[in-house]
Amino acid sequence: MKKRVIDLITMPVIVGAAGVVGKTEGEGPLSQHFDYIFTNDGMGESTWESAEKALCKKAMDIAIVKSGLTPSDIEIAFGGDLVNQCTPSAFGMKDFNIPFAGLFGACSTFALGLALAALTVDRNIYDYAAAEASSHFCSAEKQFRMPLEYGSQRPPTAQRTVSGAGTCILGNAFEGVCVKKVMIGKICDRGVTDATNFGAVMAPAAVDTAAAFLQETNTSPSDYGMILTGDLGKVGSELMTQLLKEEYSIDISGVQADCGNLIFDAAAQDVHCGGSGCGCSASVVASYIRKQILNGETDNVLFIGTGALMSPLSALQGDTVPGIAHAVLLSKKG
Repeated sequence: MKKRVIDLITMPVIVGAAGVVGKTEGEGPLSQHFDYIFTNDGMGESTWESAEKALCKKAMDIAIVKSGLTPSDIEIAFGGDLVNQCTPSAFGMKDFNIPFAGLFGACSTFALGLALAALTVDRNIYDYAAAEASSHFCSAEKQFRMPLEYGSQRPPTAQRTVSGAGTCILGNAFEGVCVKKVMIGKICDRGVTDATNFGAVMAPAAVDTAAAFLQETNTSPSDYGMILTGDLGKVGSELMTQLLKEEYSIDISGVQADCGNLIFDAAAQDVHCGGSGCGCSASVVASYIRKQILNGETDNVLFIGTGALMSPLSALQGDTVPGIAHAVLLSKKG
């Protein structure tokens, strides 16, 4: 097999980015870092799916303004969400008149989009490419579990889908937060059938990607300011750390962080095992993590976006839930 880790020659820079969230996320520990916080979960729309569309559109609007570009400058946008046929992303993007490639990687969608956008700019296919992803607590509950009106109870292992969206616009520039390396993950299935325990589903995929990335680049966890997972939450983060020690003798305990743990105060906000959803890592990386790197508070962030590749149909048919994890190495340039 050829190398899985792709070194980017020009190291494309995030020239504009935005993370926007809903009311509950705006009450969490990262509130001061988001570019926009909606005051209610309806976002002024008549349906939850339209509310998610508003999240997607707002993140793209702000990112374009911050980049100093116009929509016509952006030659492609990669994006997706959790709803059937990625309708919030499609409807949120349709008025920008930007060529659009819809993606489904579940909660790993933002990492996948970021990797693809960086590759197209690095290989001189496009001058500017965007990555976006979104999710909404209420649309995801209706899609994968039960509508909120039903009042079903979530088990302790469950995570709360983040109402949020993130956009990063990449182009070649001399300074800023850049993408240095990318790696597309493999599908990992260890037979987990509990669709309410995403941590157990996605941790093996995160382990496979992290171990492969470190081994192929001949680096160790201490070479990174942060090894950031997409949304493993409390259970998944602990499981990933344990499995890496047991199976690869790799200890990431000193540098591991998780977007699902960062975005909420789990104890105060009653979100069980933390956050999840495409908008979780998208909003956190596009705002908080990017600022941390720009300000010199951390560097060499190995972002591993994790996803549970399930559908309502596969869950109802009793299938296992495969996981996947894509890696993007973020660093400061210039």
